[in-house]
Amino acid sequence: MNYYKDNNRDSIGGYFELETNQISGYHANALAINTARNGLEYILLVKNIKKLYIPYFTCNVLLEPLNKLGIVYEFYKIDENLEAVFDFNNVKKNEAFLYTNYFGLKDEFIEHLVLKCKNLIIDNAQAFFAKPIEGVATIYSARKFFGVADGAYLYCNKHLDRIFETDVSIERMSHLLIRKDISAELGYGHFVTNDLSLINQPIKLMSKLTKSILQSIDYDTIAKIRIENFNILHEILGNINELNIQSLNSSVPMVYPFWSKDLTLRKRLLENRIYTAIYWSNVKEWCKVDELEYSLTEEIVHLPIDQRYGKRDMELIINTVLNV
Repeated sequence: MNYYKDNNRDSIGGYFELETNQISGYHANALAINTARNGLEYILLVKNIKKLYIPYFTCNVLLEPLNKLGIVYEFYKIDENLEAVFDFNNVKKNEAFLYTNYFGLKDEFIEHLVLKCKNLIIDNAQAFFAKPIEGVATIYSARKFFGVADGAYLYCNKHLDRIFETDVSIERMSHLLIRKDISAELGYGHFVTNDLSLINQPIKLMSKLTKSILQSIDYDTIAKIRIENFNILHEILGNINELNIQSLNSSVPMVYPFWSKDLTLRKRLLENRIYTAIYWSNVKEWCKVDELEYSLTEEIVHLPIDQRYGKRDMELIINTVLNV
């Protein structure tokens, strides 16, 4: 029998750790890192990008790696179908064009975009289940879809010749544990604190804790539930939704984006303890009141359709939206 010493292995015996099951993984061929914004930073570095075209309708955290690296950026507009209004011939060498897969609903448009846009970067932070396209740099965020504090995936055909530190997530877990054990309301302040803690983090590898949780998830079931919930809402609300979207077959959405001129809707949902995120308040600082992106930010309500909920929850959301 051979005996050996391995100082890197886990200890044997003693108290138990958090139980997780190595059921499956997702994006197994991607680089697993700490945040999606750092995924963008990685791409910009490895591709030596000097200028990036970004949509007005996006989160301001995208500016973090641009400002950190001193990269020039220019905004572009989208139309009412959430598709880029842009002359792609403008993208020069050492420049790149970033497109957001809005709410996980723009897979088909991206397939066409790849054919006419060089140096394309896809932001799939809202489209975790969208398949990467060969040769196209793509970033994903885990915490927008699952109960983790951080974590992102990156596809890129080039790699930085660096050794990255592995992240540690334990100090960011409080909001997840408080919501599970007590309530969403009590954990919300911790959630905000966690978001702030991710600002200006260096590129790190995904933490062992986040990776272990993500390897415990039944992704097929989650995708099925999200599609079913989305279609339940769309069957009733689709004809009054000003956003032109179709029922889903394969795309797996983050939310059901409901575009309505009813500016009391968010308040009504909140009164019924139905919480909807706002994407993205910074857009109203970048755009004028009469511009489309301002209206999208002000008027689209992002109805929850994720794996925690079922048909009865969707019916409650529908009744609240219709005010019945």
